[in-house]
Amino acid sequence: MATKESPPPCGGRERQRTDGARSAPGGGRCMSQANIVSLARSWIGTPYVHQASVKGAGCDCLGLLRGVWRELRGEEPETPPPYSPDWAEARGKESLRDALARHLSEIEIKDIAPGDVVLFRMLARGPAKHCAIVAEVLSGSEGHGALTLVHARQNKRVSEEAFTPAWRRKLAYAFRI
Repeated sequence: MATKESPPPCGGRERQRTDGARSAPGGGRCMSQANIVSLARSWIGTPYVHQASVKGAGCDCLGLLRGVWRELRGEEPETPPPYSPDWAEARGKESLRDALARHLSEIEIKDIAPGDVVLFRMLARGPAKHCAIVAEVLSGSEGHGALTLVHARQNKRVSEEAFTPAWRRKLAYAFRI
């Protein structure tokens, strides 16, 4: 999540390569989508704990994203303020979307690929308040190539599940790390 003040880790604008990696203008290799997905999957099984971000001990959906960020980039670009489970409804603002937009590149929903971050509206008229990292079914498995979500949900451990039509209906924003 490169901040507006600092360049992406590759230096300069990233571009998509045909092998799924992201590269700098000079062709140097950056974080690959596979690396982002692998890091997200390493959190699978972590219990849901509101506001936490510790692999194996506990995290919520934002905590998962923060933890993957730290493994990719190091220090987090900003510290989220304390938030209650109903924070989005209480404020009525797109706080999570605005925070992600400060550090990630917003992309068109039609361009979602493994390694991207997606943001969902849990209530039709409510603000977007749930995030996940997009992955895909591994080769050799039934459904190979189908998109999946790695995320933490209340009262569940971090898991990977199908990116179903029900999730797609709730999809509000997409970002690229």
